[in-house]
Amino acid sequence: METKEQQLTAKEHKDIARIDQDAKHTHGWYVRIRFQGKTKTKFFSDKKCGGSEIALDLAISWRNTTEKSLGKIRTDKRLVTTTNTGTGVVGVRLNEKTNKYDVSWLTPEGKQGKTSVSIRKHGKEAAFIRACTIRHEKERLRLGGDY
Repeated sequence: METKEQQLTAKEHKDIARIDQDAKHTHGWYVRIRFQGKTKTKFFSDKKCGGSEIALDLAISWRNTTEKSLGKIRTDKRLVTTTNTGTGVVGVRLNEKTNKYDVSWLTPEGKQGKTSVSIRKHGKEAAFIRACTIRHEKERLRLGGDY
């Protein structure tokens, strides 16, 4: 059973979960990183690492290093890295009914943002490039840095 302190600590660290299974004598931190269809996991045992705090520090360090090696941006915000649109770009979809590319994103405040780019006005290829540029810029503003 987790203490209040452990629950709060676990919530502060994205992709890191506290595991406490008394019946199996398993206590430690479990890291799971998903990025572009790949999953990396590692368990940091309190006993092997010399305590819960050291295990957590090692888990955070491993997560940050692994994210960097995968090319994933280090952020505590949720990232969508797979798309279910036909364009292959997250947040950009072709709306054949209106003959436009619809662009959607989250604002830094967590609200939905939307716009569209006309294919009739710009041509299909230029409209797609423009839509992708808008999406990329909005994500950069939300996440900050070199997104």
